[in-house]
Amino acid sequence: MGCDESSVQVKEQALCTLWNLSVDEKFRMKIASSDILPLLVKSLDDEGVQVKEAAGGVLANLALSEFNHGIMVEAGVIPQLAKLLRTDIEGSKVIKKEARNALLELCKDKYHRITILEEGLVPVPMIGAAAYKSFRPGLYSWPTLPDGTQIEQTSKTPSRFGASELLLGLHVDDENANIEEAKMNAVVGRTQQQFLARIGAIEMDDEKKQSELATGQQLTLLPWVDGVARLVLILGLEDESAIERAADSIADASINEHMRIAFKEAGAVKLLVQLLDSKNDAVRLAATQALERLSVSNVVCQIIEAEGALDPLVNILKNPEIPEILMEKTLDTLGRILDPSKEMKSKFYDGPVNGSEKGSDAARGPYGSKGITGDVAHTPISKTNPREAVLDSRVITRLLEILKTPTPRLQRKAASILEFCTVIDPSMDTITSVDIESGLDVVFQQKALEDMESEVDYRQPGKHVLEVEEAGLVISAASRLLTKLLDSKKFCQKIDSAHFTKLLCNILKSDIPLRNKDWVAGCLVKLGSLSGPRLNVDDPINMEVTLHETIPRLMEQLKTSFSPQSKEAAVIELNRIISEGVVDSTRAVAAEGGIFPLVKLIEEGSERAVEACLAILYNLSMDSENHSAILAAGAVPVLRRIVLSERPQWRRALHLLRTLPTLEGSA
Repeated sequence: MGCDESSVQVKEQALCTLWNLSVDEKFRMKIASSDILPLLVKSLDDEGVQVKEAAGGVLANLALSEFNHGIMVEAGVIPQLAKLLRTDIEGSKVIKKEARNALLELCKDKYHRITILEEGLVPVPMIGAAAYKSFRPGLYSWPTLPDGTQIEQTSKTPSRFGASELLLGLHVDDENANIEEAKMNAVVGRTQQQFLARIGAIEMDDEKKQSELATGQQLTLLPWVDGVARLVLILGLEDESAIERAADSIADASINEHMRIAFKEAGAVKLLVQLLDSKNDAVRLAATQALERLSVSNVVCQIIEAEGALDPLVNILKNPEIPEILMEKTLDTLGRILDPSKEMKSKFYDGPVNGSEKGSDAARGPYGSKGITGDVAHTPISKTNPREAVLDSRVITRLLEILKTPTPRLQRKAASILEFCTVIDPSMDTITSVDIESGLDVVFQQKALEDMESEVDYRQPGKHVLEVEEAGLVISAASRLLTKLLDSKKFCQKIDSAHFTKLLCNILKSDIPLRNKDWVAGCLVKLGSLSGPRLNVDDPINMEVTLHETIPRLMEQLKTSFSPQSKEAAVIELNRIISEGVVDSTRAVAAEGGIFPLVKLIEEGSERAVEACLAILYNLSMDSENHSAILAAGAVPVLRRIVLSERPQWRRALHLLRTLPTLEGSA
């Protein structure tokens, strides 16, 4: 299989032989695991069409065996095959067929599917030509962009033969119009797919046979411009099974901002929002999943809200009979829509996506149109506040029920939405009118925390770590909610502050991630302030916060920060806490493994940092249990150098040396 011109025919014959052999499954593993696979991939770049066809045929057969998929992907098969599908090559019908078959087999794995999507190909369901008969294009309507944006027109006089619309299209060119690239791609894709649907050529018989042969699930692969437009077109058909599959494909394809914006520009959001009211449970679930994936984009999330998604999402949530997966996706989407930080993000960043530019200027001319886009960036949101629908007592009660479920991920999302409700209604009357404390009580007693000392740790340590991580997230969300609720006098009057103080103190002592304890600590301090200001360091709540949140956080900062200033600030704050005589503070520092980083900072820190480190180590040395750790950290030679060089801290270093057991006779 050399690359000489004289051996091209031999190479082609060898590849054809392999093509025939690879039909037998027992030969596929041998071919894939040998040095032949890289040569097959390389042959896809060969100038000879027959060589490419044979190499593609071998790879398509190899892909029929799932155990070959990993080896093929590592060899770089996907980019090469995708390139063949995206480009037009003379006499490439067989090449494209084999490339499509191979990629469709690889597409069965969700991770390989993402790689294929990243190469610009979108999996699209084959629904049969009959399903497209329900397609009804708006032949006599004024032109609009695929996302529904109306093109401004000055002439209201109808044109019997569509002349004004035609002239409008002819008048748009690069010199007098500045349409975003994403919008242009959406227009091109819609035009091509609608034309194919109108002439009955959108699913050719041979293409359908290829997809059925390759996967048995009636899929094909299209370049992303056509694939996005095809999926959106299917959403507007009458076949519910086809609509469900298209919505599922949109969810799978929304892997990055580029694809999410592409679906927005193609008009998918409006159709998906309409499908939320479908009576077909499968269609409603598929539409909700697609909107949840699209809502990851801040830009698309605003459009989802503008299209009126809140009311149907709230109605779905009110139904206690819905499946858990539908509830979870609904909560996710609602949470992103209601998140107050979303608006702040849009102010700081609303930049271009994949080269598109915001705020397109319109083409203006004498052909019945002032502009192509007008204000196309965002659909205007109604002046009435649709978010108030979330404050319905039935919704709040439903969220409270979810808080009481034993599923942490649902609890976290419900707590976040309730927190956002306190922003919508600062008076919090609706939330405080229900027994919200009972839900918080359940959340703060996570099962994962109860299992920390049980045998679960030893039988399934990996699983338990994940459970504790998830418990930390839901507790943090509930702590944020409780902190907001404590701003309500009505809520403060009915809450059992002693009970929740005890719960939060226990959480601070638990092994949930440190980053999740900051809101717990803040909530605990605010809860304690209900009985008056607590400025004394000996106050029980202040002590718990200091020992189980402040000191661990400062120690983490000391260990992980790369900034000398950050380390200096951490050690100075630690020294202040210890010097104020907080009970067990030195024990907490030692328990967090603080001795080694303190000794290290003495060698490389600033004068202030060295002074603080020596003071902390001196206090730690008062407990003989810490002597071995101080010696093991290499403190003795470091302290000796400070004394011998008579640095400003030499007296403190000498005092510390005298407390260590190995120098009792020589100091």
